Amino acid sequence: MPPTTTASAAGRIPEFPAPRSASCPFDPSPELRGLAQWGPLTRVRSRDGRTPWVVTGHAEQKALLSDPRLSADFSHPGYPSPVAHHGHDERPERSGGRQATDLSFVGMDDPEHARLRRMVSGAFTIKRVEALRPVVQEMVDGFIDRMLAGPKPADLVQALALPVPSLVISELLGVPYEDHEFFQTNSKTLVSAVATPRERQTAHGNLYGYLDRLVGEKAAQPGDDLLSSLAQQVKADRLTRHQAAAMGVLLLLGGHETTANMITTGTLLLLRHPEQLARVRETDDPKAIAAAVEELLRYLSVVHLGRRRTALEDIEVAGHTIRAGEGVILLGELANRDPSVFPDPDRLDLTRDARRHQAFGAGTHHCLGQSLARMELQVVYPTLFRRIPTLRAATDLDRVPFKYDAVIYGVYELPVTW
Repeated sequence: MPPTTTASAAGRIPEFPAPRSASCPFDPSPELRGLAQWGPLTRVRSRDGRTPWVVTGHAEQKALLSDPRLSADFSHPGYPSPVAHHGHDERPERSGGRQATDLSFVGMDDPEHARLRRMVSGAFTIKRVEALRPVVQEMVDGFIDRMLAGPKPADLVQALALPVPSLVISELLGVPYEDHEFFQTNSKTLVSAVATPRERQTAHGNLYGYLDRLVGEKAAQPGDDLLSSLAQQVKADRLTRHQAAAMGVLLLLGGHETTANMITTGTLLLLRHPEQLARVRETDDPKAIAAAVEELLRYLSVVHLGRRRTALEDIEVAGHTIRAGEGVILLGELANRDPSVFPDPDRLDLTRDARRHQAFGAGTHHCLGQSLARMELQVVYPTLFRRIPTLRAATDLDRVPFKYDAVIYGVYELPVTW
């Protein structure tokens, strides 16, 4: 039987999100792990006082993420927002029937979600991504060259983790990389879980205005990039300029934030598991590296506040009924630690077959850029540890500033030396 000391046993609804343990910053919150012991579905109390359902089971999450009765549209009144609200109902203002800070098709349902997604999905096929591997390898080597030539200790976030995916997505989109500080700063505000609605709207407005201007420039002088392709869709009346700019914001934000945080947290985790790190450094087998990346994605799950949905109809799940209009939070970090799918799930094992993880979600909203993220990680980890075999953290774990206050989990900085 589950322990009788949890909040659920006492008749209280547990708070969500619950803090991670500072001594185990790579693991899900102990309180959330306790929820999983009670079954694959339970209620929590969120920051705005609502009581959405949290889904912890792997099978239940996979099924629900593919269920059209759950809506990803965060303009629904019951949508369980991952960010803090300040006031009794301070939801972002709408613009043209959508919220002003909507991130394009991420917050839409089919068929419009599918229509817009198809316009950019071709750039992220495995074949297209693999063609970029030599280019990414050159980028990674270049940034490591500069880090080695610079002072010690170095901040791995600024020296490698942020620059690599930022440069890659900039090249794909046709965004000038020299503007990286601008879009990284505004992206940081957008993924903050504690920024005010006004701060998020300002950051989104900054990025939207920037991408809107670029779409206009690409329409006049198209290049071989995604923004130029979207600009041509606008000229053909298959897309509005507003939609094109919003898609640009989504791709720019999603293209660097999650991968950057996986690079730093994965590096720090491997440094704390030298026997696992050796597998990455010493093998020249691409399949072994690919398997290692999948296990790191499973273990870390940087999308740590869950994928959010609203029920459009009553849905029966694991003996419970999710009522129409209720919010649902699908916690990939707990699905990825489900012992029925991953034996001994709290053990990092780079030889494990971890391909069933849900770090990239599932269903129609699975992460568009997952092939690109995988390839970048497969290049970064072995290159970093082979070129700097003596790499080590330059500070204690308890002094590393983890992003407990962000929608995407990671670290703000990671001092390293060698």
